[in-house]
Amino acid sequence: MTDLQTRRGPSGAAPPADPLGAPPAAAPGTRPGLLLALVLCGQFTAVLDTAVVNVAVPTIRTDLGASGAALQFVVAGYTVAYAVLLITGARLGARYGYSRLFQHGLALFTAASLACGLAPSTGWLIAFRLLQGAGAALMVPQVMSLVQRTFTGPARTRALGLYAAVLAGGVAAGQVLGGILVNADLFGSGWRPVFLVNVPIGLLLLAAGARLLPDLPGDRDRGFDVPGLVVLAAALGLLVVPLVLGHELGWPAWGWAMLGAGTALVVVFVVVERRIARRGGQPLISGRVLGAAGLLPAAGALFMIMAAFAGFMFAFALHQQTGLHYSALHAGLCSAPIAVGFGVASLHWQRLPRRLHGALPVLGTALLAPGYVLLGLMLGGGTGVGAGALLLTAVLGLVAGCSYAPLFARALGRVASADAADASGVMVTTIQLGQVAGVALLGSVFLGSVDVPAPARDSGYALLVTTVVAGVGAALAAFFAVRVRRASAE
Repeated sequence: MTDLQTRRGPSGAAPPADPLGAPPAAAPGTRPGLLLALVLCGQFTAVLDTAVVNVAVPTIRTDLGASGAALQFVVAGYTVAYAVLLITGARLGARYGYSRLFQHGLALFTAASLACGLAPSTGWLIAFRLLQGAGAALMVPQVMSLVQRTFTGPARTRALGLYAAVLAGGVAAGQVLGGILVNADLFGSGWRPVFLVNVPIGLLLLAAGARLLPDLPGDRDRGFDVPGLVVLAAALGLLVVPLVLGHELGWPAWGWAMLGAGTALVVVFVVVERRIARRGGQPLISGRVLGAAGLLPAAGALFMIMAAFAGFMFAFALHQQTGLHYSALHAGLCSAPIAVGFGVASLHWQRLPRRLHGALPVLGTALLAPGYVLLGLMLGGGTGVGAGALLLTAVLGLVAGCSYAPLFARALGRVASADAADASGVMVTTIQLGQVAGVALLGSVFLGSVDVPAPARDSGYALLVTTVVAGVGAALAAFFAVRVRRASAE
């Protein structure tokens, strides 16, 4: 994809103004293809870190003498900080400049990764994981904002497809890369390379960013909405912490209390935002963004798709490692086909006949529901993951990608460029919360159906029950996808 292709039509004339907002805002010398590669690499490292640590947990426990609860905070601290601060990161990008915040977030993420890799104790590792999540939350919302500001029309649709592919690929790559690095035990370093691998990548991206990122000044006059930020961050924190830790701690009473308080604060947040808007202020999430055609039902559908996808991946990995006794690397490789299918579909769904594009999310989500159940029936007897099951997981990935990518493109494709930061913050937060909720719910279903480690047959039965719940989630996604199609037709 060249600069000329993005900024000029086939005749060489400048394209008409973008009907969705302002024309591309990239600097004259910017190469859109290289810029896209840069920001998606940053996005990839952030997604990678949600999965890469899981396979290193046993080694961390042995090396640092960490307790079970401490290990949960090592894994969950990143996700909690990441999810809670995403919308804050989006607003900071709009105020101070997307490129600047991308670089600052990447620098914090890279420095925190180095600190994690050198952490002398569990307490320090948990603290640095929180900083790592904060860096990712500053960086990630700027990716979508830069895409929205740089690309228009078909080029934007292709860029959004690549974005979706990176989200899926990062999950699979994290499990595989984590297994490789831990098994290699480079120079006797054990688990530390799963964090240190981010350092050279981050330094290269920082150097490239200094040359490639456009100079997009922020809007310093834009209101910061401190009350909204505080209430939303508190609400998300109260929701995410019990969702992440609840199934490991047996869903204690304080977890349910936090969920109730978090739900109440969401209502308070809505009230606060409406009051700010009535007073002529600039709320954190404007009604104009939420009123964009199809955005809210698309967010609901994406939440359910990612909840089913992430929850199944978590339970599938548990079944392989605790029931079938596969190594971390073996389990990661068996999990790769569904993620590869997701990524391929996200990149190439536009090549399907155009008359099918509008129906893809509805058809895809409707097929996902029985697909998950069929896979559960195939693996429910406790047999190994054979070629047939791997083929079906790849098909499920393709179907999920053909549902996810059009929904994502449709939700953000109709948002004005001026609202790109806020809309991307909402959508990325929704997707992240979907992943957290999916792992919490489906993980609880799996672990509630069997005591791990367990015989392969018992573990297979637990996976079957889990896939039935994933199918219900896919069916709910289909309901929201129908609403999106109706909104698009109006």
